[in-house]
Amino acid sequence: QVQLVESGGGLVQAGGSLRLSCTASGRTFSSYAMGWFRLAPGKEREFVAAIRWSGGITYYARSVKGRFTISGDNAKNTVYLQMNSLKPEDTAVYYCAAGAVVADLRDGYEYDYWGQGTQVTVSS
Repeated sequence: QVQLVESGGGLVQAGGSLRLSCTASGRTFSSYAMGWFRLAPGKEREFVAAIRWSGGITYYARSVKGRFTISGDNAKNTVYLQMNSLKPEDTAVYYCAAGAVVADLRDGYEYDYWGQGTQVTVSS
């Protein structure tokens, strides 16, 4: 049974930092793409960042580029999202996703597995 478990969310002031973690279990994810998405109240799901385990290629949404960094530890089957210079508009539930065949890293429908989400709240 495949499982993705996120952690690291919380409440932080604007300008602060948080690091989210997503640990995968149930299979080998070494050839997968791993992504972070977020969902804010009243908004559609938004792509945040993604990484391909094979080659370590990363991709970011324009809104977070330069502030967020995605990385992975293959040995631990864990992907991280380091979030710096947080803004109130970054407030959302953040979801981790994994996909075996993902052509467009920004497209959530191409991912096969999802975590339960972790809340990030940035106060002004």
